[in-house]
Amino acid sequence: MELFLVALVNLVVGLLIGWSGIAGFLIPMFYAGYLGYLVPEALALSFAAFGASGVIGSISYYRTDDLPLRPAVLLSIGSFIGAMLGVWLNYLIPTSTAKMILFVVVLVSGISILLRERKSKNDTESETSGKKAISDWWLIILGFLTGAMCALSGAGGPILVMPLLVLLGFRIRQAVGMSLFNSIFIAIPSFIGYWKIAGSSKLLPVLFVSLVGQIVGVLIGSKTSSKIKQRPLKMTVAIFSIGISLYMILNLV
Repeated sequence: MELFLVALVNLVVGLLIGWSGIAGFLIPMFYAGYLGYLVPEALALSFAAFGASGVIGSISYYRTDDLPLRPAVLLSIGSFIGAMLGVWLNYLIPTSTAKMILFVVVLVSGISILLRERKSKNDTESETSGKKAISDWWLIILGFLTGAMCALSGAGGPILVMPLLVLLGFRIRQAVGMSLFNSIFIAIPSFIGYWKIAGSSKLLPVLFVSLVGQIVGVLIGSKTSSKIKQRPLKMTVAIFSIGISLYMILNLV
């Protein structure tokens, strides 16, 4: 039953990622909150899924010329280093604190989606805007800070990185493509670090099932995204995220 739920949740989240580029942050919530896994176990499994969806999404956006490689690589250099720091910080803090950080990040992510959808007209205008001048070092610093936060909290990456890239002047599809590419380089050190901490061979079947579910979901979602209305989908994800994170936070207090 547990493996079935893992496959189903990853399939659904993969669909949401393929459709909208968001929702990956719900996976660690499922592992740590519903299944009761230890935080390192939940994050190891989650970042494996984030890496898989990042690879598939990056290929898709690259094929449509929506993945500017130079800024994406610079951002990812910083994120790779920042993710290593985030894993180390997570190892130092108590389990209850790590869970609280995770649930708060999910709550903030849900609120940010709601606020962003209320400004959808501005998003439409951003589609035609050009990239603002930003130095290579600022991109690396941005990647470092967001990589550390994502690795520490279990956020997949796009939910934090994508809005910031839009603010910097990248078109929305470019921002999504860059954030998916960037999530690969957050996922690699995060998965390795948390997998070593978890140190449990019992997770191998769960890892396999989660990856299959995630890959299938993202592939289907990316092929059907043009048929899905983005605003109702994102609003539903946001409301669900806010509700479940508040429930888990209140249980921890």
